[in-house]
Formats: sequence, structure tokens, C-alpha cells
Amino acid sequence: MQYNGITDIFFDLDHTLWDFDRNSGLAFQRVFQKHNIDLPLTDFLKEYEPINLQYWKKFRENQVSKVELRRGRLTETFDIFKLKFPLETIDTIAHCYIKELPVDNHLFIDTIDVLDYLSKKYTLHIITNGFEEVQHLKLQNSGIKKYFNTVTTSEETGLKKPHPVIFETALNKAAVISEKSVMIGDSFEADILGAKNAGMHTLFFNYRKENITAPHFAINQLSEIKKHL
Repeated sequence: MQYNGITDIFFDLDHTLWDFDRNSGLAFQRVFQKHNIDLPLTDFLKEYEPINLQYWKKFRENQVSKVELRRGRLTETFDIFKLKFPLETIDTIAHCYIKELPVDNHLFIDTIDVLDYLSKKYTLHIITNGFEEVQHLKLQNSGIKKYFNTVTTSEETGLKKPHPVIFETALNKAAVISEKSVMIGDSFEADILGAKNAGMHTLFFNYRKENITAPHFAINQLSEIKKHL
């Protein structure tokens, strides 16, 4: 399917362009070494990653705060391995992890190639629920900040995707109407349904191969964007 009349493309960052799971694993490797955590990293990550996704869903729905997200995802994972840490230690580990997270900046395959291709035809933007303090570092350190005309974060707007206000804020910053815009992201709920409700076109990056029954346009690899835009 070819999108017609499009002038602006909005991307999610984590799990869409920036390889969050890979970079997160490398960050935790350093955190475990610094804090002498005696736990196989692969075992930890296997349990942590789905718990982290659950906490981000709760965070989007305002069921947990930023602090509760950072504490809860660690505490619940450590509980599985019968590891107990004082709250002060959990906070220290959480802070260390956030500091280490933007150090490694692996991108998904074809990210640079696709951004080079799109930037010659469209104006590109970022809409992210990630924390303000690290998202700009990720863009800068990974070398892709230059591709994006605007960056809109949930902390900036006070509301998270899929709330329509964050999309409306991003559209206003970009000075473009929703009908001429496409949102590309990996979260069907936050990115795709949220953008559709704001009147935008969408393209679902379904690299996890989720079974989504609602009608939508989807890709499994970033290189497939070229078939649509």
C-alpha cells in the first residue's frame, strides 16, 4: 500500500529505531558488575523484559508513577530469584541503569538506510513516552538526531501515548495536519491506536509478530517502509 499526500513521518524511538532490549542488556551487564549482583544476566533479562513491558503499560495508563516504574520492574524481577534489596539499593541500581542506558546505542537493522531514504522525501519527527533525560541522549549518541526536525516527549506534554494530546502537540510543533502524517511504532496500543485517534495515518512495526486482528498496515522489518512511502 502506498501512502499519498504525506509530508511528515513521526517515529517512536525505543523498540522501533533504537534497539532497546539489546542496549538495555548491555547496560544491565555493567550495572551488575558495579553492584556485585550475583545473578546470570540472561536469566534476569528473560524475566525482566516482559515485566518491564507490563510496567510501561501501567505507566501509560497512569497506574504507576515514574519512580514506581523504576522500582517495581526491578523489585518484581529480583523477587523471582529470591533476591531482596533495601529500597535505597533498588533506587541506586535504578539510577545507575538509567545512567548506563544511553551509553550503548545499537539501532535496528536498516535504521540508517531507511532514515537516509525518508529524509530526502519527508520531514521526520519523534514522539516518545521515554524519559526526557535519556531520550535526547539516545538520539544524540546513536547519531540519528540530525534526521529529526522535532522531538516530542510525554514528560514535555504531561501526557503519554496513546493520549491524543501528545500527538496533537507533536503535529502542532511540526506545523502539519494529521491527514498528511504517518506514525510508525512498535506498540499497537500506544503508537497505532493513539495516532489513528488523532487522525494520523499509521504503519505498525510488528517485529514481535503479534497477532493483531484490527485492520492495519504493518511491517516486520524497517526496510519494508520503502514499499509504503
